[in-house]
Amino acid sequence: MAVLALSFGIGYLKDIPAANQASPKVDTKSPAPKKEFIKWVDFRVTDTAMQKAMKLDIESLDKEVHLDWIELLSVLGAKYGGDFSKFQSKDLDSLANRLKVGEKIEDITRDMKYYPYYHEAYSTVLKEFVGEYEIQEQSKETGKLEYTKKYGLKAFSPIAKGYGYSHYDDFGASRSYGYKRKHLGHDMMGNVGTPIVAVESGTVEAIGWNQYGGWRIGIRSFDRNRYYYYAHLRKNHPYPDDLSIGHTVKAGDVIGYLGMTGYSSKENTNNIDTPHLHFGIQLIFDESQKDGNGEIWIDCYEITKFLSRNTSATAKEDLTGEIRRKYDFFEKSVENTE
Repeated sequence: MAVLALSFGIGYLKDIPAANQASPKVDTKSPAPKKEFIKWVDFRVTDTAMQKAMKLDIESLDKEVHLDWIELLSVLGAKYGGDFSKFQSKDLDSLANRLKVGEKIEDITRDMKYYPYYHEAYSTVLKEFVGEYEIQEQSKETGKLEYTKKYGLKAFSPIAKGYGYSHYDDFGASRSYGYKRKHLGHDMMGNVGTPIVAVESGTVEAIGWNQYGGWRIGIRSFDRNRYYYYAHLRKNHPYPDDLSIGHTVKAGDVIGYLGMTGYSSKENTNNIDTPHLHFGIQLIFDESQKDGNGEIWIDCYEITKFLSRNTSATAKEDLTGEIRRKYDFFEKSVENTE
């Protein structure tokens, strides 16, 4: 798949004329050139690599040289051809040290033909995972909830804090209901009723019944580059009553409850053998890719392992019985929508 990733990546890179080359004549009668954009991403960055790169980013925040974790991973992506089974910590440490002593990322990557591809692809996947945010914490002095400003991992695991689950890398496995196809998501097995939370802040773009996903909800990131799909939610009460299309959710908000609905043309039917969350991430570089043959779904297994470091605490409301997040959360992307 690394070969596929590179071959499609080449297509989006524009050919830039040399400085001493005459500018081509413009033919006003010819149709407008087709828009160039990435058409395939084979995301194989490991949890270990993401964790180590993030740590370097966070630790260098107030240093003379702030190390950008996505730039670090993109350089290694270009070095490994996207295959992070080749990852070695010494490669990341060596790169970080070169930057710390003054080398520039543009100089390091000048001869890396595919660095622009990996940087755009990895940025599209990860750019809202790490950054500044505020979250409520209980003050040790007063016992009251107070907002604390932080910098770090601000995307959440899709499974709420304290709820168990099991999983393995099942991306691309065969599925036969309806028609033979590949599994373009990640299954997280757990108990019916487990609270499911929004990984990233965004806008509800789809909600309701689908014969394949059962009760499901789709949330689009504010930059519109990522579409998060949460499926097979609980029968009868799949998600909070106040959610609807166009609703803004914050990262860590409870958006549904794990179940086993779907694989049935009849609405509100349990036809899944094992209760689980089907979690998917679709990348959208151009709106034409949202639906149809050009869809890009990535393997989320390593991402869910990475996100397990940040879980959202929840509590049940006495009056409604609804489960809500326990500690409120703010980030700039949410504030800009209010």
